[in-house]
Amino acid sequence: MKFEIFQSEGNEKFYFRLKAKNGQVILSSQGYASKASCKNGIESVKTNATDDANFERKESSDGKAYFSLIAKNKQIIGNSQRYASKDGCENGIKSVMNTAPQAEIVDLTVEA
Repeated sequence: MKFEIFQSEGNEKFYFRLKAKNGQVILSSQGYASKASCKNGIESVKTNATDDANFERKESSDGKAYFSLIAKNKQIIGNSQRYASKDGCENGIKSVMNTAPQAEIVDLTVEA
């Protein structure tokens, strides 16, 4: 599992996404004005992902399950993809809890 930092061409904000080994995006962030703030968001995921109480289970308007990871200040750190079932959503939460704290960070904004 890895975090990817990227920048939107449209609004020039920085975002992160947490990807599973199969390349599927499990968690996506809001837009950040600076790369440093984006990196702080990743550290917040790593800190808060270990506690099940920080995950809010939700249902989208189309009936699909998803979750939000919440920081201690009750702000949303990231939102998951939409899952076809609640079991799939729970598996996503377990995956984030177990692997996000050790996930590597890949900065896609750095030119090779």
